[in-house]
Amino acid sequence: MSKYIMKRVLLMIPTLIGAGILVFFLMRLIPGDVCELRFAGTGLYVDQEQIDICRSNLGIDRPIFVQFFDFMLGFFTFDYGESMWTGKPITYEIGLRFELSLQVAIMATLVAIVISIPLGAISAIKQDTWLDYFVRAFSIAGIAIPSFWLGIMIILGLLIFTQSMTGVPWMPPIEYKPIWEDPVHNISQLIWPAVATGYRYSAVATRMTRSALLEVLREDYIRTARAKGLVEKVVINRHALKNSMLPVVTIIGIEFAFLMGGLVVTEQVFNLNGLGKLFVESVSNHDYAMTQALVMLVVLIFVVTNFVIDLTYAWLDPRIRYS
Repeated sequence: MSKYIMKRVLLMIPTLIGAGILVFFLMRLIPGDVCELRFAGTGLYVDQEQIDICRSNLGIDRPIFVQFFDFMLGFFTFDYGESMWTGKPITYEIGLRFELSLQVAIMATLVAIVISIPLGAISAIKQDTWLDYFVRAFSIAGIAIPSFWLGIMIILGLLIFTQSMTGVPWMPPIEYKPIWEDPVHNISQLIWPAVATGYRYSAVATRMTRSALLEVLREDYIRTARAKGLVEKVVINRHALKNSMLPVVTIIGIEFAFLMGGLVVTEQVFNLNGLGKLFVESVSNHDYAMTQALVMLVVLIFVVTNFVIDLTYAWLDPRIRYS
């Protein structure tokens, strides 16, 4: 196992370098640059000399391969430089938002797990009954309904409910506070985006749980366990459910990594200043340094998540052994 872990860690390096090459050179294909956009926003006439000075200060007038080497060196040494738009350190800008996005992703994942695994198991065990049809309809609705639309409906529903009950409409908190500073304020702000996102997330996992469990329940060792007289609950929990979790863990892990930077619209609905919003702002501002750092952060999260998923396989299924 230790050799496998070392091999996978070493394989992360070319993966990250390949992703860095793609994001670096694709960003340079976008017309214009941050200096042109910055001066265009002033509405004043700016000559080419001022633009050249701006580019020199930001270092984007250097040879492109020199810029790429500095970018990759900064990534592996955790020195991302400064934002081309705000002038603040990139680690500081990302650090302000990473905690929020991470908490929403974790909460949404917990919501999805609590919903998907029990419902998927019930749907498989009660196949072709009214419970199965209800769970399937529930999951299809989750796939069809966008998270941001569900978020809007949640806010409107809470507004109407609190207005009718107390006479004062409820509004989500605007200012973000870490959970260790004010747990009530923090949870009241993030629980609803987590529910809206987690429901959409759980819909896919529910259907995957149902399909995987139905396949496992038809295996010979399940038939043998029942023939030995084991209680059905033991057969499901100890033998069937655990072995059917491999594809479900894959779905949950990939969705978690996606949530770290992919909740752009949901963040706008709930007024959250997370990584998704920062991503859009950096691209629209042609902030190469910030965009590259965010993309590489998401790539790193995906790589590490896939690594953890592979290790989880061996724990769930003893037949899997890595060497």
